Amino acid sequence: MQLTFYGVRGSIPTPGANYIKFGGNTACVHIALNDGSDIIIDAGTGIRELGQKLVTKNTDIHLLLTHNHWDHIQGFPFFAPIYQPQRNIFITPGQTTLAEHDNILKQMSGSYFPVPFDTLPSNITLLTRADEILHWHIGNARIQRQKINHPGGGSAFCIEADGSKVVYITDNELYPPYKKNTDFLDWVEFARDADLVIHDAQYMLADMPAKSGWGHSVAEEAVKLSMACRAKRLALYSHDHTRTDDNIASVEAQCQELIAIAEADLVLFAAAEGMCINF
Repeated sequence: MQLTFYGVRGSIPTPGANYIKFGGNTACVHIALNDGSDIIIDAGTGIRELGQKLVTKNTDIHLLLTHNHWDHIQGFPFFAPIYQPQRNIFITPGQTTLAEHDNILKQMSGSYFPVPFDTLPSNITLLTRADEILHWHIGNARIQRQKINHPGGGSAFCIEADGSKVVYITDNELYPPYKKNTDFLDWVEFARDADLVIHDAQYMLADMPAKSGWGHSVAEEAVKLSMACRAKRLALYSHDHTRTDDNIASVEAQCQELIAIAEADLVLFAAAEGMCINF
């Protein structure tokens, strides 16, 4: 299994000289399985560059969406494989509060986009799984999902394949002021013994309580979760659009201090565009 980050930013793309090291594209992660299967999680602006790579292949593409907020679907109209005749693309929507499973396609309609989704030559299939379906398979991978704590709802994903376990939990508020879909101990079980946890770290404790209820976690809580579930590695993800490269490096350093104080074995890093991890 090989995992590559194509977009690591939350809320809105952030171009500019102060956002080069970690990148300014919104959420998108690609997982290439050893059996040749391609799994994409989220379709933020980072999916555009990924499309330039995948357009050279003819394999099926499996897109897992956490939810329909713009920063997770806005790159889809610029994803080159959707313009390939007969290319098979399977989309699993997130478990949103309103069952708007086709919003990723509807953004390509009316006055929103010049190319209507119903004119696309690719074969796009929406896999609207019932909530009680908690796991399924893509190639040799076992996929699990869990409801996130986020305004409007959505899903986190766990991918187990090729002897490794990757858990993707973004736009998730571990301690929200509203009713939780998933509590902390359930997240610990979901991510238990993961080789890599990719977790929302958009805020810091210093940002609270002003950002409480906005649907994102503080980085310190992501560290706490990863230590509790005995994860091997933690990627801080969904970097706030106001944080420069230096700001993100500072968040990373502060979290490293927490791990050192706890004398934990957790390896931590701030996710950056282009970063590639082989398992």
